[in-house]
Amino acid sequence: MNFESFYGGGCFEAYEYLGAHITENGVIFRTYAPNAVKIFVIGEWNNWEETDELKRTVDNKFFELECPEAKAGMMYKYRIYRFDGRFIDHCDPYGYGMQLRPQNASVIRSLDYEFTDEKWMENRGGYHKKPMNIYELHLGSWRKKDKESETGWFTYDEIGDQLGSYLTEMGYNFVEIMPLCEHPSDESWGYQNTGYFSPTSRYGTAEQLMKMIDTLHRYNIGVILDWVPVHFAVDDYALADYDGTPLYEYPSKDVAYSEWGSCNFMHSKGEVKSFLQSSAKFWLKEFHFDGLRLDAISRIIYWQGNESRGYNQDAIDFLKGLNYRLRDMFPDCILAAEDSTQYPNITAPVNSGGLGFDFKWDMGWMHDTLEFFQKSYDERKSNYHQLTFSMMYFYSDHFMLPLSHDEVVHGKATIMQKMNGDYEKKFPQARAFYMYMYAHPGKKLNFMGNEFGHLREWDEKKELDWFLLKYPVHDAFLHFMRDLNKLYLETPALWEKDYETDGFYWTECNRHFDSVYGFVRTDGKKKILALFNISDFPQDYPISEPATLILSSEDEKYGGTEKITIRKFTDNITLPPCSAKYFKI
Repeated sequence: MNFESFYGGGCFEAYEYLGAHITENGVIFRTYAPNAVKIFVIGEWNNWEETDELKRTVDNKFFELECPEAKAGMMYKYRIYRFDGRFIDHCDPYGYGMQLRPQNASVIRSLDYEFTDEKWMENRGGYHKKPMNIYELHLGSWRKKDKESETGWFTYDEIGDQLGSYLTEMGYNFVEIMPLCEHPSDESWGYQNTGYFSPTSRYGTAEQLMKMIDTLHRYNIGVILDWVPVHFAVDDYALADYDGTPLYEYPSKDVAYSEWGSCNFMHSKGEVKSFLQSSAKFWLKEFHFDGLRLDAISRIIYWQGNESRGYNQDAIDFLKGLNYRLRDMFPDCILAAEDSTQYPNITAPVNSGGLGFDFKWDMGWMHDTLEFFQKSYDERKSNYHQLTFSMMYFYSDHFMLPLSHDEVVHGKATIMQKMNGDYEKKFPQARAFYMYMYAHPGKKLNFMGNEFGHLREWDEKKELDWFLLKYPVHDAFLHFMRDLNKLYLETPALWEKDYETDGFYWTECNRHFDSVYGFVRTDGKKKILALFNISDFPQDYPISEPATLILSSEDEKYGGTEKITIRKFTDNITLPPCSAKYFKI
């Protein structure tokens, strides 16, 4: 490791030096703890006793010891003595594995795994001009071995084939997995971490996770990891006050804690930058993840996410440096920002003044569209332009359209529940809603369960309500989403020019009196006309060129009211109440 680079915040390889590394003679342990008085490594091989003291090395801020008796699979901790004479037993910040909560020892793990995804790795990339239909997943509550258990989890390698098969059948070509870095509380969903180099032991080992990703690549499914560079868990056995001082967090209590009660990373410190940068590289390089979704970017851009406090320039510089170097090292990987601010040029290259992300979540589109579909039919007329506004700013960044886990928890209701009206009336509106989403420019992200009209708010302790598929209306909705997904993947006009202004144009965006909309998507060769009637009465739509129907939200096979008999139209199209249609023109 280049120590000057580590201190200067330019290191991306710290995990190759720090942590526990298996050698021919045992295991060598190294940790960075500049203010520690002394450190012992305690573990299974020495009965958790203070027999193995790490020696100061390099500039006396690093500690190191090789233990011949230590073996892969053994548990260990660092006993770190502070200036006040007290000690805390810590897990390894750079450890490759940890115990299952509530236990917290690190576990010696090998990263040896022989991937078989060479073809996938050679062909990935270029996603701005490719379809991206992302299935957001919480690994522990998608399916369970034991549906009655709060755990009952499948292991990483057990779930690979069933997940790959399902996503392929349903027409998804990416999965975004909620944070897998080790975390103590299930309720944090992985967003308050204790192990930035440890795949959570809930679902197995590092090797098993590698096998899962390898399997998904065999199904031609890209895998994105949700990664949290803003804050970490407060647990005293982890990063907080690691060497007896605030090593990773701010020293001032006024800014040390986030709104979630977690510790804020101090991004101005070189060793913190190197820690986070190395974690990002670790997941992309060692596990073959195809991208990272960076959480809560607004909390990096502004001091504690508060725009009135101004920019956190050191943290912004960290983001720029991170993205610039990752883009150089992994030009075919995806960097996506979960950001709701109006900070400019999130997806512009760093050398052009941007932050260097590939995509930004379009939170404005999500809020406006869901709010619109919650309104009554009369209210929609006076709020007509809630559905057109997104195209006023769309080309300012490379936007992704998200319907994430955040929209189906905490009393917000599920996507299906958000649709206006009673139970039966929600389904035709949801079909029209999703056809609007999939024709709108931008890559797509949909949280698990949305595809079959989940009605219960998501609970990380429970499996999805797959039993709903026994009910015809939910089964029909699943088949609708499957056909919509596959049509999207197979139709370049719907994605090849997502971020080019000549890939979209309105044919109707002023019929506020009857809530009718129309627009065209094109790849420059073929055109798709998308029409929407979001009122409660049938509406006519005149066309100027022949149009061939390819998908109707009201097709009876999806639970709609239409028995499709006419496919080609030459002068006038009738749109049923609250419906959508796609045509080739």
